[in-house]
This record gives sequence, C-alpha cells and structure tokens, in this order.
Amino acid sequence: MVPFEYEIGGKRVFVAGHKGMAGSAIVRRLAQENCTLLTVERKDLDLSKEEQTLRWFEKEHPDVVVHAAARVGGIQANNSYPVDFLCDNLSVGLNVIRASHAIKVDRLLFLGSSCIYPRFAKQPIHEDELLTGALEPTNQWYAIAKIAGVKMCEAHRRQYGDDFISAMPTNLYGPGDNYHPDHGHVPAALLRRFHEAKIANAPSVTVWGTGAPLREFMSVNDLADACIFLLRHYSQDQTINVGTGHEVSIGDLAKTIAQIVGYRGSLDFDATKPDGSPRKLLDCSRIRTMGWQPRTSLASGLAEAYQDFLQGGGRHSTITNAAVA
Repeated sequence: MVPFEYEIGGKRVFVAGHKGMAGSAIVRRLAQENCTLLTVERKDLDLSKEEQTLRWFEKEHPDVVVHAAARVGGIQANNSYPVDFLCDNLSVGLNVIRASHAIKVDRLLFLGSSCIYPRFAKQPIHEDELLTGALEPTNQWYAIAKIAGVKMCEAHRRQYGDDFISAMPTNLYGPGDNYHPDHGHVPAALLRRFHEAKIANAPSVTVWGTGAPLREFMSVNDLADACIFLLRHYSQDQTINVGTGHEVSIGDLAKTIAQIVGYRGSLDFDATKPDGSPRKLLDCSRIRTMGWQPRTSLASGLAEAYQDFLQGGGRHSTITNAAVA
C-alpha cells in the first residue's frame, strides 16, 4: 500500500533537460498523462544563468519540475573535462532548485546518478551508503555535483518544507543516448564501435578495461516510468534507488552487444585503460516494496537502442550537454 498520493493530471510539468536521453524519455512518458508539458530550448533559456532561470519560472509557473538536466559522459569525458562536469552541473542544479522554491512548485524530482555512492560501497548499494566513503576518482566531479543536488533537495525539505525528492538511477541506455565511441556511456559507445567494425569488416574491436567489472544497466524508458511513479507516490527526504536488480560483467555486455549488432570479429580487452568501480549494483528494495519494477530486458532494450542509433537518433558529440535544453 502506497501511503502518499499526488495527482499529475491537470498539472503543468516542466522537464529540465528535455533533449537529453533521460529527459526525452520522461517527455515521452508524460505524453501519456493528462498534464500540460513544459519544455524550453537552450536558445530561449540557459539554466546556468540564475536570473534568466528565475524569470522563466515566474512566467511559466510549473506545478511540477523534473530536473533531468545534466552534462554527462563516460570515464574519458569525466577525466578530460572535470571543471565542466563539476561547475556546469552545480550551477544548473542550484538554479533550478532555487527557482522551484521561489515560485512554490508543488513537487520537484531531482535525478542523480549511482556514481554518487562510494567506490567500495557495500553491495548491493543501499541508499544509506551515501557519503560513507571515497568516490570513484574517474567520475568524482560529476558525482560531487549530483550529491550537492540531492542535499539541496533535502535541505529545502528540512528548512522550508518543500516537497522536493531525489532518485538515483542506475546506469542507463536507450533512445537518445550519446553514441560517441570514446566519450559516451559504455552501452552506447560499444553499439557504435561494433557497428562501425561490422561495416568495415574489422577483425577485432578494442574494449576499454579488463571486462571484469560488474554493472547494472536499465532502459531509460523504465527510468521514465519510475519517475512518474515516484512523483505520484514518494515524498521523503532520503533519496531512492531506481534500478533492475540484475548485473552483468562488461565483458558479457560487450558480447551481447556484438551479437545484437551482428559483429562476428574478436573482442580485445585493453587492461591499460581504467575499469572504474569493480562492482556497482543498486539495492532497489524500497521502490520495489512500493510496487514499481522495470519491464525491459537487457537484450530487448539494447536492440531498441541499436535501432535508435541506426535511425540517426541520439548524439554523436564528445560531451552530451543536456543541461540547458
């Protein structure tokens, strides 16, 4: 039995970052609801600008805000652009949360990332593991900004009684991803690498790291569904994990993607490249107990992402910047 109920129907819902992978999936999911969807282009609103953001909020006056805006990327992008990942995500998160408080929105959902948890957190990772140890060095800049957003939501609940919540998605993939072969997240980057290797009849594909780390991957469409569920049923200060409860090694993931793409060459694992955290699996018992669970299998979700890539979806740039779109 879910103790909290909020009706989205009839509300004005603003999705910050509506052109990013997560944001666009949330927009698609909200199209099924009887609500007024608010989005804005970057040329019309730069969320990194405080006064501009506040003026837009005062004019449009959303009832609900989903903060899916972020500058995101894989290990190499995080290592190469630490200032961008730290400062851009901090400023956008601060401006959206402050503006939401200023106009007294009904609800705000801040999307974090599973990388906020310590590198050697107890597995599966419960929400209580937050800030109990050192972060993974390769993505600490992004993680610190996301932790700040989580704590801003918590602080606003404590000081002002604002109904701001935060959710921690596991590793995502799906339509709208960044398919850059070096700077994208693992599933999207591998989809492109294997596709290009198939077209070129390349004898092998190099995969970063040993292939041993264990990861949990979830379809972005399942995340979008979870976001609507949480907006309706969750109102607590503690962040809540959103994942599948299943993990796969990077090596097995690469083999699965090669099969989906139809690549038949060999896989070479480059152990000189960083692996990142050895294991990262979220404990999603809290949201499961509330009655939500994902619907998409890894194989079917990756096949959908591959079709998105073939149709020219997503991005192919070095850094995905959904922060102000």
